[in-house]
Amino acid sequence: MTPLQLASLTASTSLLAGWRLYLVTLVTGLAMHFGWIALPANLHQLDILASWWVIGAAGVGTFAEFFADKIAWVDSAWDTVHSVIRPIGGALLSAAIVDSSNPQWQLVSFLLGGGAAFVAHAGKAGARALVNTSPEPFSNILVSTGEDVATTGLLALAIANPIAAALVAACLVVASIWLVVAARRAIRSFLDLVITPTIRPRPAPKPPR
Repeated sequence: MTPLQLASLTASTSLLAGWRLYLVTLVTGLAMHFGWIALPANLHQLDILASWWVIGAAGVGTFAEFFADKIAWVDSAWDTVHSVIRPIGGALLSAAIVDSSNPQWQLVSFLLGGGAAFVAHAGKAGARALVNTSPEPFSNILVSTGEDVATTGLLALAIANPIAAALVAACLVVASIWLVVAARRAIRSFLDLVITPTIRPRPAPKPPR
């Protein structure tokens, strides 16, 4: 892989980690173990991702997240727990792909990767909080399945064509930021609608004639 392709792969994996950290780790580990990703020989620190212990742990996390993410409000609790885990995981994945002989680039990659994962996670959590207000359960399952398909598809694209995947990932960053803003506005409107009438003072009763 060329440096540009490695940077593109870093951007894609760190962003997708904000959606599905365990799935990203699982697929990346399998891709490295079976040689689907041709990494430079000096990136020995990534060998840990190809370990069957890491792949197994990521597989368990992927299985648990697959079902937890499709149950309304359970997914929000899951997202809350992973508000720190996903950004850290995305940052570590991003830093691991960069050449360890250049600590400056590793630090930059760590910060940018963590930021991208956090933005993606915030957009996902905000969007799912809005979906959970729907009384029927099917929209939650539909959105979660769409995230599974999108994450898997982008990971496959990142392995086959990292640069194209990075361009798609950049569009997803913009979409995630928009989702965060839209979620804040929707929640604020909902609170104004529910809370304002309850705190508004009632008119004084008219004196009897």
